[in-house]
Amino acid sequence: FCLFPVQCYFHFLCVRVRVCACACVRAQVGGHTSMMRYDDHTVCKPLISREQRFYESLPPEMKEFTPEYKGMVLVCFEGDLDGYINLVAYPYVESSLEGGSEHEERDAPEREQPRRKHSRRSLHRSSSSCEHKEERDGDATDPLTELKSPRLDPKIHSDVPFQMLDWNSGLSSEKISHNPWSLRCHRQQLSRMRSESKERKLFKFLLLENVVHHFSFPCILDLKMGTRQHGDDASEEKAARQMKKCEQSTSATLGVRVCGMQVYQLNTGHYLCRNKYYGRGLSIDGFRQALYQYLHNGRGLRRDLLEPILHKLRSLKAVLEKQASYRFYSSSLLIIYEGKVRTETLRHVTHSLAPPPQPPLVDVRMIDFAHSTFKGFRGDTAVHDGPDRGYVFGLESLVHILESLRDDNSP
Repeated sequence: FCLFPVQCYFHFLCVRVRVCACACVRAQVGGHTSMMRYDDHTVCKPLISREQRFYESLPPEMKEFTPEYKGMVLVCFEGDLDGYINLVAYPYVESSLEGGSEHEERDAPEREQPRRKHSRRSLHRSSSSCEHKEERDGDATDPLTELKSPRLDPKIHSDVPFQMLDWNSGLSSEKISHNPWSLRCHRQQLSRMRSESKERKLFKFLLLENVVHHFSFPCILDLKMGTRQHGDDASEEKAARQMKKCEQSTSATLGVRVCGMQVYQLNTGHYLCRNKYYGRGLSIDGFRQALYQYLHNGRGLRRDLLEPILHKLRSLKAVLEKQASYRFYSSSLLIIYEGKVRTETLRHVTHSLAPPPQPPLVDVRMIDFAHSTFKGFRGDTAVHDGPDRGYVFGLESLVHILESLRDDNSP
């Protein structure tokens, strides 16, 4: 399988990569790791074994609020003489990974040497569409034979540009075709890939549901949840750093802070973006303003979104309150809605007497479980009783602020 590094969940930019990101996984607004596209409904994330086991152990009632876990895949990075990187993925074979340490924990993807005779599917990117081509290796030849794809003009721009908000909430003059934060993550990932490409090792990746594949113009809010961010396995130094970040942000006062955002603006036809550094500096009132901005499409506040989002947040809160001993340290919550507004929705937003439109497309998902735990999970010895009160507190703060926006009649 030939993968596409995804530097923004909605657009692509050719950065010395043989196969480029497709418009299918839309908008990485937070996090540090560059996601990759497996197909329209699936993304690849560098594996951390703890997170994998957590996905496999999720109680059924939580699965509505998490990406579907689809297994694992092995990925090899190969450089060529032109300086491009080729990414080829192979089916995960349990027997091929025997001897690996079950308790190996690290931030980098786990690795193995390449195997032979794996089937693969190459996804080639053209200027107009993604073509799917299946191949099978029927002999013992090297499965890492270079898979070619058309080169793309690095100056190509997407139909919907992004625009970064500066520290003073003014717009920068430059409109760009990628999410600035996701491009940063993508470049860092490319640097790591290039350094490893000569060794021809296989890296383990998780296959997860692409939670924005239903959306045409996804508006995404990435929220770091809870009053504590460090896991039980964190070193004293890391725990101290995380505690300081929480104390100096709305994590301490509200149990939640902004980690990233992108909002489609109807009046300009581009996305506005915020990153985690903006979120860390917000006061309580600033956090409220950030939620208001996330729900504002440039023409008006999307009041039609408030009840659907509140309903999902209350449902998630009810589920988490029943999960005794679970702790979701350093996990995030994604709130997603469709930024492409139907005509009848726009009339309803601007004219309260207009007939109500169809319910808007909204989703809420928990992500990032590398530091999550529960009683007995992988031999964890820390004792946690009752639900994750820090996370629940964050949900309560969100509900309270969104209810105040709902009840505020000011324009």
